[in-house]
Amino acid sequence: MTVLRDGGLLLYPTDTVWSVGCDATDPEALRRLRAMKSIDQHECLELLVDSPKMLKQYIAHFHPRIETLLSFHLRPLTVRYERGRNLPQEALDQEGSIAIRIVQDEYCQSLIRKLGRPIVALPADLKPGSFPANFGAISSDIIEQVDYIVHHRRNDKSIAQPSVMVQLGHKDELEFLRE
Repeated sequence: MTVLRDGGLLLYPTDTVWSVGCDATDPEALRRLRAMKSIDQHECLELLVDSPKMLKQYIAHFHPRIETLLSFHLRPLTVRYERGRNLPQEALDQEGSIAIRIVQDEYCQSLIRKLGRPIVALPADLKPGSFPANFGAISSDIIEQVDYIVHHRRNDKSIAQPSVMVQLGHKDELEFLRE
């Protein structure tokens, strides 16, 4: 927890894949994470929150369609929201949007609750669009750049998959960005 509060980068398992993250409200940590992963400001980051209540603090509008979808969707679901709020500009893309997932993993929920703020979850891989299947698939380049590696689930050999990602499009229709 101290690592996150001090602006550090964390390597940790989520309810989907192993990720590199930081406190989503710390501009310097966000800049460091973007530099490490070579992510420009025009790209959207993914944040994890522990509950719908926390989610509502960081988005401008919680559309009823999204609320219903989150209630019934069984797989981890990341939603790209048109407008983020109460977050530094470094957390948002250049249009002000943000992708957020209500995390299902108990370990991550506990981590977020202790911090009291959302955390970033970017796949622990330096290749865009690549997702490490388990801890053993993470490059040493990533491991060497983080400040702390979580011990939880390091020996888990199951194959992880990224979350489904959606956004509301024109006429409030759901658009799947990642399935």
